[in-house]
Amino acid sequence: MNSIIRMAAAAAFASSLLAQAVFAQGAGISGEVKKIDEGAGKITLKHGPAKSLGMDEPMTMVYRVKDPAMLKQVKVGEKVQFEAEEAASGYTVTKLQKAK
Repeated sequence: MNSIIRMAAAAAFASSLLAQAVFAQGAGISGEVKKIDEGAGKITLKHGPAKSLGMDEPMTMVYRVKDPAMLKQVKVGEKVQFEAEEAASGYTVTKLQKAK
């Protein structure tokens, strides 16, 4: 039983590392934080093309954030990598981290 638990934990860990590597390798969108509105749960990002969202041109957009705690991790002027998805209510940032 212990070996099954260890194998499951190792698989979960490997999956987590793989997801982080994919995000770090450019699956995310490169951008710069232009404005943070914690009260509204929104962030304004200037970014290059966002192929995952069907955006072929660079632009500056206001995005909702999936988790308002993400807004505390970045500051205006910082370079970031992010992922977003389109919903009925607009575009929502689902992952956000400082660029390395």
